[in-house]
Amino acid sequence: MSKTTNVLLTLLLPVVLMGAGHRDFNGAWEWVPPKSSVISLYNSLFVDFKIDADKVTVVQQWGTRPRDAYKDTVSLQTDGKPYLQPLQHQVAPSNIFLGVANIDGSRRTMSATWNADGTVLTVHEKVPILVSQGKSEMQATHTYTLNIPEKLVTYSVTRAARRPEPPLQYLLKQRGSRQAFFMRMEDDWDINGKLPEQAMLISLQGVANVDGPHLYFIYGPKWDFKYTPGLFDFLKNERYFTFRELRTAEQALTTFRDAVKGYVVWDKAVRTSLIVAYTVAGLEQAIVVSEELIPMAEKAGLAPVADFRGKFTGWSDAQIYRWAKDQYWSRCSREAIVWLGGEHGTTMRPGVADWGMHKKMFFNDLSARPVDAEEYALTRELLSEMQPFGFVFGWHSYKKDLEEEWVALTSSYALRVEGLHTLPNMSFSSQVPASHNFVFKNNHKVEPGKSYKPENKVYIACIQTDGIGLGAWTEPGRGEIPYAWEMGMNYIWLAPVMLEYFYTGAKPNDYFIGGLGGPGYVYPKAVPKQHLPKMVDLAYGLMKQLDLNVFEVMDYSEGVMAEGNSDLTREVVDAFYRGMPDAIGFANGYVQSHTFTVRDKRPLLSYDYYLAPDVTEASAAADLLELAAYNTRRPYFLLMHVRQSSNIKRVKAILDSLGPEFKVLPLDIFIKMAGEQPTFQERFRL
Repeated sequence: MSKTTNVLLTLLLPVVLMGAGHRDFNGAWEWVPPKSSVISLYNSLFVDFKIDADKVTVVQQWGTRPRDAYKDTVSLQTDGKPYLQPLQHQVAPSNIFLGVANIDGSRRTMSATWNADGTVLTVHEKVPILVSQGKSEMQATHTYTLNIPEKLVTYSVTRAARRPEPPLQYLLKQRGSRQAFFMRMEDDWDINGKLPEQAMLISLQGVANVDGPHLYFIYGPKWDFKYTPGLFDFLKNERYFTFRELRTAEQALTTFRDAVKGYVVWDKAVRTSLIVAYTVAGLEQAIVVSEELIPMAEKAGLAPVADFRGKFTGWSDAQIYRWAKDQYWSRCSREAIVWLGGEHGTTMRPGVADWGMHKKMFFNDLSARPVDAEEYALTRELLSEMQPFGFVFGWHSYKKDLEEEWVALTSSYALRVEGLHTLPNMSFSSQVPASHNFVFKNNHKVEPGKSYKPENKVYIACIQTDGIGLGAWTEPGRGEIPYAWEMGMNYIWLAPVMLEYFYTGAKPNDYFIGGLGGPGYVYPKAVPKQHLPKMVDLAYGLMKQLDLNVFEVMDYSEGVMAEGNSDLTREVVDAFYRGMPDAIGFANGYVQSHTFTVRDKRPLLSYDYYLAPDVTEASAAADLLELAAYNTRRPYFLLMHVRQSSNIKRVKAILDSLGPEFKVLPLDIFIKMAGEQPTFQERFRL
């Protein structure tokens, strides 16, 4: 049996489909193991092909070890007529251990045709064979289907004497395509531990991925975003990447040496110098190194771009960032900026730095607290020079200010936050599109035209806090109860393959909603009035792309938790109802909040309960029973926000203990019923 057919097909197709464009299909193709039948003994298949008019020349190589590998070369006309071809090897390399053999001096008969649009090549083959009982004949049909957008060929083999199941099928990608390296990060981010090396590696990732997705990191189990191992498997098995592991920093630098133009030295005695170093590294296509890593950089032949040792000794952060702004701001993006905050002291987790470098962003961790007068003034100066609706990547410094202070300030400049500082692999994931024609389809439970009449019950719907990718997605219990997940909607362009991973992995009880407050993390009460309609419109456009019809708002611009006012003004609510006409409803708050309304049977409900991570299951159940006692009208619609650190097994145990009066609903049915029979009182921020 000839493999040559499988190259053959690829060649034919382009001729018919694309005319002169068939040249794009000439060259080498390789086997994609996760999506193919097993190839025993050889464990690999490569196909080289060339098209000359109506003739196809195919060279197939099975295996790579000298003792086993062999090449099979064949040239065929594609006019459907039978042609005799020599037998160059044992029959049927796809079943090498089958007890058949060639007959000395015999030849195989082959014919080839393609379909009307040139995307399918069919090759018929007859081979005289020798089996234990004498002579016989193997008849095979080889079908090659070309996927032009994905640049893939599916090669299937059926044989007259073989049962149809399981099929022999091989997926081929262009040889050398979708090749990448990966490394495993450790859960040690201390300046006196692994931070210097891992900070260098993240900067190397930003440089290595300048012209494509080449370097991916699998982060440790304590990393905020827990999906990096799962997405890695998805990239291999569903997006056909071939990965090679890099085990040391020096090996990684050697591998990507040609992409690096220099190094920036940061001062371990002045932590802020590392943040500034990332700005420089992005602008100069360099890596960041501490003093002990300089020999490695110089061994690789790199020269220093900047050296901050001793430069900032005794300087305040305000002075350092003022100097950095004077030196580098003019060359940095105005569409995106990085707050490399989060942990402080001797710890830093700069997961988003590769992305900031990739887009030439300015890095800082300035305060958004007015009492920090110098830093606050510079923060406002930077934000004021950003383009409206631009992005603030990363996260605020836990040492300097509060989340609500920071997001209120960024929102006041019509900017949108996309966190966290630990957001991983964006320079890689941003360059891997979703599969061609992939449809982002949510698990809607509401059936059009169906009536949903509530009973005299307490209905509960659960939404997890803080965005998909954090927390419980990879934890036990997902799929056992209806559960809604806040969606980082900008991933549609920021990391489309990651969204494909989540959508394809969603179980029937998983339901995605849009958020948070805008097209990113936004406090709509703080957004200038003239910018709010566009902010809502941008969010609505992302919802439509992702098949989302519930939107969530959280606004702590007037304080947080019990001390603040997280209720929405009528003006803000009006903007969302006007700007999202197809949304079936809205959620509001983080912990408990008190804004409620309904319009055209589309409700806005605030959270009545926040499941904190430290509350016991018994206490949480008692809380829910107490709420049901205060809210005596039935049905009672109780919207619950679940902190991402709680897994669904825990949530289910709490809900199962409540008794028959309580019922957990899918969020969209919950909202549909609440809109049909609202028992809450309308309330807005006073």
